[in-house]
Amino acid sequence: MTFPFPMTWPQVGSPPTVEYLVVAGGGGGGRGGGGGGAGALRTASGFSVTAGSPLTVTVGGGGAGSSNGANKGTNGSDSVFSTITSVGGGGGGSASNVAGANGGSGGGVAWNGTSGQGGTGTTGGNNGGGASGSGQTTSAGGGGAGAVGQDGQAGNVGGAGGAGTASSITGASVTYAGGGGGASFSGTGGAGGSGGGGAGASTGTSNPGTNGTANTGGGGGGGGSSANGGAGGSGLVSIRYADTYALATSTTGSPTITTAGGFRIYTWTGSGSITF
Repeated sequence: MTFPFPMTWPQVGSPPTVEYLVVAGGGGGGRGGGGGGAGALRTASGFSVTAGSPLTVTVGGGGAGSSNGANKGTNGSDSVFSTITSVGGGGGGSASNVAGANGGSGGGVAWNGTSGQGGTGTTGGNNGGGASGSGQTTSAGGGGAGAVGQDGQAGNVGGAGGAGTASSITGASVTYAGGGGGASFSGTGGAGGSGGGGAGASTGTSNPGTNGTANTGGGGGGGGSSANGGAGGSGLVSIRYADTYALATSTTGSPTITTAGGFRIYTWTGSGSITF
């Protein structure tokens, strides 16, 4: 039997598994200090789903930059997809509270004329950078999903934020979760890590750190000694599965829904849920 037009088979049933990308909020930069650590990035395929069972989505916000040299930058908030949690990035160290905070990626240490310790990263992140030691006036970069934060550098150059990690889950290659750069007291601030990390402040005590980019999980840059650190960027949750399966039964949180490259793709920039 022949047909006068091509046959198109309907998409039926829920997918047995999905691929996910979960990026947490980045940490805020320190005042007179280190770059914020990026939010942790976790991604994998083969995550099992069950028809009729709602899956929770939480998108973490970025942490505030420090406005007081006695306080580190604030850690970013966790992002969650069902049972998968990515930890928020650690805040950068500040002038009088120098150590970088632990987090998804650790915050960079602030300069105070001595050596210091960057924060420790966890699954999906890396450690923040440390200070270059006595005689230097530069702070370290926060860790990124793909690399550790750079130590404060000689020659009055702040440490760069650690590089992020690229993902093509949304249909195009995008880099997420770069660390924030460290500030320099009398030179060039550290560059933000690729993937939304904010740059550290350059010469001048009143220059603020640059904010991390929204929905990348980038860390905020370290601020001058009398200026705020940059805020961390908010996170993101995205899932996809083969477009031979039907659309989800329901969603909340207003995800962006697209079909590209043989996949149905759902991306949240705010918290919600999905049910197949």
